[in-house]
Amino acid sequence: MTEFKGKTVVITGSSRGIGLAIGERLAQAGANIVITGKTVEAHPKLPGTIHTAAEAIEAAGGSALAIALDLRNAEDIERMVEATITTFGGIDILVNNASAISLTPTAKTDVKRYDLMHQVNARGTFLASKFCLPHLEKGKNPHILNISPPLNMNPRWFGPHVAYTMAKYGMSMCTLGMAAEFKESKIAVNSLWPETGIATSAVRNLLGGDQAMKHCRKPDIMADAAYFILKREGAENTGNFYIDSEVLKEEGIDDLSKYSEGPQSELMRDFFLD
Repeated sequence: MTEFKGKTVVITGSSRGIGLAIGERLAQAGANIVITGKTVEAHPKLPGTIHTAAEAIEAAGGSALAIALDLRNAEDIERMVEATITTFGGIDILVNNASAISLTPTAKTDVKRYDLMHQVNARGTFLASKFCLPHLEKGKNPHILNISPPLNMNPRWFGPHVAYTMAKYGMSMCTLGMAAEFKESKIAVNSLWPETGIATSAVRNLLGGDQAMKHCRKPDIMADAAYFILKREGAENTGNFYIDSEVLKEEGIDDLSKYSEGPQSELMRDFFLD
């Protein structure tokens, strides 16, 4: 498969999990992948670094560029974009995957964690899109894909963790606004969100450990869904809030059992989906 041959994809937060899975999937189709993240050296609680991720991209058949990036720093983002252009000559796709999470109520959300979530999720998505924009305008079938949920105003999703919900919805508001803003430039801007929990370090560390992982799907389902979205003609597919399983069903894939870590009947539904 060479559908993405010659295309350059920037993925934030791609040293592990969903970001890395998307990178590997697009690398299999020939893409150049820019791996970004803060994990430059091995972390005791988190698997992988930007360098091991780059090795995985190359093993999958793509070309990789690993860049240390703190999304809270606008100068870092600008340097990342410059390095990407120097190495690959352009940017065709931006995947805003990086995200910080704290499922805490107001009284138990410390200021540093609140700031981190808003700086990485909403602000980071906005700035990465802003600095990639001049190059996306020159790209081939350019896309921005935000790993963020549909905007659901049900108080159920605000009450238990309003700070996180605000920050995560900030990413989705970028989808809503930029899809309209960039429509004339034919840059697609969409969101993708999982129907179920995804087996990542966040689930293991924050949502119940190895037992919770058994109720999740593998990151591969998000990678395959992203692959199909990013293949679509951007001018005709923008402003959507896609759910991974629905994307696959649109592509004729009804049996999702291969993505499950445990019994399909015991999968846990993800946040923000009633």
